[in-house]
Amino acid sequence: MKNGLNTIMSILILIVLAAGVYFIVQTVRQSAQAAADAASAPFQQMNQANQALQTQVSQMLNPTPTIIPDPVTYINEIRALARLETIQYSVEKVVTVEVGQGAYSFAFGDKVLFVGHGTVIAGIDMEKIQPSDMRYENGVLYVRLPPAEIFIATLDNDKSYVYDRETGLLRKADPTLETLARQAAEDEILKAALEDGILTQAETNANAYLFRFFTALGYDNIIFEDD
Repeated sequence: MKNGLNTIMSILILIVLAAGVYFIVQTVRQSAQAAADAASAPFQQMNQANQALQTQVSQMLNPTPTIIPDPVTYINEIRALARLETIQYSVEKVVTVEVGQGAYSFAFGDKVLFVGHGTVIAGIDMEKIQPSDMRYENGVLYVRLPPAEIFIATLDNDKSYVYDRETGLLRKADPTLETLARQAAEDEILKAALEDGILTQAETNANAYLFRFFTALGYDNIIFEDD
């Protein structure tokens, strides 16, 4: 009986000792961790401050443009339009604008290679049709349309870009060169569309569209007259 009690007492003592040792170890670990955290806190704060400073310097060197529209809007003219757009061209044009070229271009030259993507839209301004431009005689509808014209010729800023820029070692980059390149690209895009016959095609398309339109109204014989 005594042996059994002694065994139980021994087991209890071992459990108490083990719990005590575990408690001491955990306390030592927590104290060590707290000390490590306290020691590393200044370094963490320094790293955070350094990162914040780097972010501020980066923002200063590479600022994001802020767009502030004027809250006042001036509407100069409102005009009703009756334009029949009959054709659209999408044109790409490469333009080079340069200054200071020659033997010393490496020092004093400045050159921009610009790729321009643009849109040219042409058609007929139906507002210009007069009552005398349409007549119905002997079962035939005679129609005289105004000349085809360019409605829109503009760059697509999302697709247009500066492909290359070369500035001499002793020259400051001219900020107006890109503007000149954009203007030249827009002019060249319009010129290319005109040379390709956009106005002729716009007139042909207008005749085809209006022929179907007048036919749907019940006119069987339609003749388009030239000026």
